[in-house]
Amino acid sequence: MAAVWTAEQLELIASSRELEIASLGAGGQLRRFLPIWVVCVADQVYVRSWYRRTTGWFGLVVTAGTARIRVPGVERDVVVTDLGDDDAELRAGVDQAYRDKYGTPGDEMVAGMLADAAAATTLRLTPAGSPRSSWRRS
Repeated sequence: MAAVWTAEQLELIASSRELEIASLGAGGQLRRFLPIWVVCVADQVYVRSWYRRTTGWFGLVVTAGTARIRVPGVERDVVVTDLGDDDAELRAGVDQAYRDKYGTPGDEMVAGMLADAAAATTLRLTPAGSPRSSWRRS
């Protein structure tokens, strides 16, 4: 059975302005954490990038299928699932979560996260088996 987020973890993630994400580097060492926006919808955690690419944090975590995330009170290894924007209902829910959490009238940054190019980068982050792993920070 796959691990699931606890109610406490979801609350800490949802209430954090940003989530920090890190991928594994060559040799198995943890790369530098980078801050990204995060939303929770129906007990799941979602992140997006501005556009699909094979470089940077997005390309690294999609290729690996794993990452480590942290917010105050939570640090977990996660399984990364590339969802894209094929599910219209999910896209609408994630779009609305971004609007609710980050939106202000006329905010171009939020509009960018709702654009088709960003929606196509939707990733679901699911807890990996154990709360901590042996990854080392590089």
